Amino acid sequence: MATPAFDRSPAPAAAVGERPQPPLQPRPALVAVATTPLDEASAAADYAHFVARVRVLTGIDLSGYKAPQMQRRLLALATRQGAPSLRAFAQAMERDAKALEAFQNFFTINVSEFFRDPARWTALAEQVLPKLMQPPRRALRIWSAGCSIGAEPYTLAVLLDELYPGVAHTIFATDIDETTLRRAAGGTGYGETDLRNVAPSWRAKHFRQANDGSWSVTPALKSKITFRRHDMLREPAGQGFDLVVCRNVVIYFTDAAKQQLYGRFHDALRPGGVLFVGGTEVVSNARDLGFTPWLTSFYVAGPRPANTTRG
Repeated sequence: MATPAFDRSPAPAAAVGERPQPPLQPRPALVAVATTPLDEASAAADYAHFVARVRVLTGIDLSGYKAPQMQRRLLALATRQGAPSLRAFAQAMERDAKALEAFQNFFTINVSEFFRDPARWTALAEQVLPKLMQPPRRALRIWSAGCSIGAEPYTLAVLLDELYPGVAHTIFATDIDETTLRRAAGGTGYGETDLRNVAPSWRAKHFRQANDGSWSVTPALKSKITFRRHDMLREPAGQGFDLVVCRNVVIYFTDAAKQQLYGRFHDALRPGGVLFVGGTEVVSNARDLGFTPWLTSFYVAGPRPANTTRG
């Protein structure tokens, strides 16, 4: 909205016998047009249409995400792509592979930093993994959920190789987007910023630098991970995991979707297994879901509550 413009120069003195003039008034400002219920209904209809088309085009179900935040962010994306509305953006995605790719890249939020939030990884190395590796356990079964372009599962592989060399741990890494998974499985194209938290000796051992300056993981590291497409909100992922890692993924989920997801994570973990979430994430009603809060970002799976149902 334009700021009212005031003329701050002093008013000229009135001549003798002349009636004083009133002070200058601010020029009228532009008036913002209020959003009408009709506008809101149209925007809601556009968003519903977009959600339906996305599900057909990609298999991604946006209904589990908080609508106001997702709608706002998608409108910003649509504007950057030259589309005046979400309905128009959906049409563009149907005929233009680049528009569809732009949505997929936006949706998967490709944060690729290795050892992101180092203090939490230190806690994993010094407290969580030793607990999980207590005899008679010889190797761990791990699920990296929402792995994006692979930094998280590769971080796990580096850490386990350094702490327990020669042990054949099993690491499954999943994401909903197949394009993202292909890049993750390739293990290439990482930048200096992505590796800023990797110790120099570990970088030399587990990574290789290309002529263009980008980094890739070694074939030995890639061989430790199995990448699979998986929709964590709609599909179970198996059972018997010692560690489930899902960090900075669920911040846009609805509360109901979060509870459903955490319930699935609990069911995927063995008793005594650990859920590892983002540094700013808190599992609400953790005990009702069968989790015991432990360290910051870590929850231990206990018996499933008898009165809890899973979606």
